[in-house]
Amino acid sequence: MQKFPMTLEGEKALRDELQRLKSVERPTVIQAIADAREHGDLKENAEYHAAREQQGFIEGRIQEIEGKLSNCQVIDIKTIPRTGKVLFGVTVTIINVDTDEEVEYKIVGDDEADIKANRISVSSPIARALIGKEEGDTVVVKIPSGSVEYEIDQVKHL
Repeated sequence: MQKFPMTLEGEKALRDELQRLKSVERPTVIQAIADAREHGDLKENAEYHAAREQQGFIEGRIQEIEGKLSNCQVIDIKTIPRTGKVLFGVTVTIINVDTDEEVEYKIVGDDEADIKANRISVSSPIARALIGKEEGDTVVVKIPSGSVEYEIDQVKHL
């Protein structure tokens, strides 16, 4: 089975969410179902059906997180020698050669990616183009409207 890369922070966030779902959310929804059952006829009990639906979402998310955690390969960037190369888990600053626009991205696992927080997936086109390159290198990223050329300005092992 294929393992998927994940940062230490990503694993901790998933474990925290799993713990919250199991210790807070699940007991709350079980209590809501029990309370709704006390109201009588379940066929026309909207509270009961809403609580059961919520329970389904929670159980589904628990299974999803457990599956992700069982198939992940946690990579601690601090244990990787600093080579100046772009690797999984590093933060890289790139400059658009045409517009001189500078942007900083952290390369993370698929489940941790959040473009608003400048975290991109290791399988994204930009990350794939950057992996293995060094500071000062120029890379070309293919996008739907053509291609964009970036210069790698800085690689940080945080």
